[in-house]
Amino acid sequence: MTFRELGLVEPILRALEDKNYTEPTPIQAQAIPLVLDRRDVLGSAQTGTGKTAAFAIPIIQLIHKIEGDSDRKPTLRALIVTPTRELAIQIEENIDDYSKYTNIKQAVIFGGVKQGRQVETIRRGINILVATPGRLLDLHSQGLVDLSQIKLFVLDEADRMLDMGFINDIKKLLKILPTKRQSLFFSATMPDNIVTLSDKILIDPARIEVAPVSSAAETVQQFVYYTNRDSKKDLLNHILKNPDIDQVLLFSRTKHGADRITRNLKKVNIKSAAIHGDKAQNQRQRALQEFKDGRVRVLVATDIAARGIDIDKLKYVINYDVPNEPETYVHRIGRSGRAGEEGIAISICEPEENAYVKDVEKLIKQKLKIVNDSPYPQTDKPMTAAEKKEWNKEKQRRKQEFFANRKKNGGGGRGGYRR
Repeated sequence: MTFRELGLVEPILRALEDKNYTEPTPIQAQAIPLVLDRRDVLGSAQTGTGKTAAFAIPIIQLIHKIEGDSDRKPTLRALIVTPTRELAIQIEENIDDYSKYTNIKQAVIFGGVKQGRQVETIRRGINILVATPGRLLDLHSQGLVDLSQIKLFVLDEADRMLDMGFINDIKKLLKILPTKRQSLFFSATMPDNIVTLSDKILIDPARIEVAPVSSAAETVQQFVYYTNRDSKKDLLNHILKNPDIDQVLLFSRTKHGADRITRNLKKVNIKSAAIHGDKAQNQRQRALQEFKDGRVRVLVATDIAARGIDIDKLKYVINYDVPNEPETYVHRIGRSGRAGEEGIAISICEPEENAYVKDVEKLIKQKLKIVNDSPYPQTDKPMTAAEKKEWNKEKQRRKQEFFANRKKNGGGGRGGYRR
């Protein structure tokens, strides 16, 4: 199937040709006709499946048919809500690409920056608004965003939205939006709370399910170093002594971990920067731009902050922390080896993460290549449940013994109980 067979108009087809899009992905092939047919859609699909184009392309076409080549001030017809700033920016950039040969106007709004420029763009008139929940409700409460003419509403990354605590914002938004509208709802997973939320948003929806990505691109070579937790920092420095590794996207499990890794790298004169939810928007955008420009060698990111990051010809991805969800691993390393380019993924595994590596290998149906010539080999083994229970008993015994001796010797002293 081709995009032309989906019944798209010529201006959109021209824009897709410019991006070398020829055949739609499975979710695009299913969603585009349904959206054009004005159906509500409930989509289960993860980032990386072509989901943005699946809703953006038909929305552009529907608005294009309403607006035509009119010179009147654009009316806000479509609202796309997504959890992170980076993803919102990425969606807006894609809409800009797909609509370049139409009169469609769009804008993106998010928190963490001054609202002036965003408000000015909205005042000039837009057809499509991409927004994060907090800034959207803020500008609406100030009377700066009129949602009364919304005909198309998209809630993207719904499970992440709830994970990040946006449920109350979404409930407030649903009270503001017109009840008569077409709604599209996308989530990577469908737990009960997501299904309940979708029931409040959608009317007789068509359901689309795209299986999670279960394999990495064949162009990505995958390696694993087994080491100890307290050796990870030194092992990372050892890996980065290789001058060929000149641009690395490195994943940390936590925001604090990302900051700590960045500080450690700077101590050994490796230019690095961190992006995560606690960073101001201008800091995140500056770090990303400096990374793209080659002024920063290592960009340290958390999974949520990394959503929406798309870097051409990125070769190296390092998992400083092996994720506990194997699908997350696939999405992380999928940021390298794109468009036929060669990619290299390196995971640094501590004992407690050994099981996560096995889960990854089971999902992708292949073994990660073990690097054996590491100066920091793994010597510890993860404790079994029984061993952990025994260790906790031993800790408690030592603690009781310490305080008993302290009492026996009259208390005081400068020391404290040490494990």
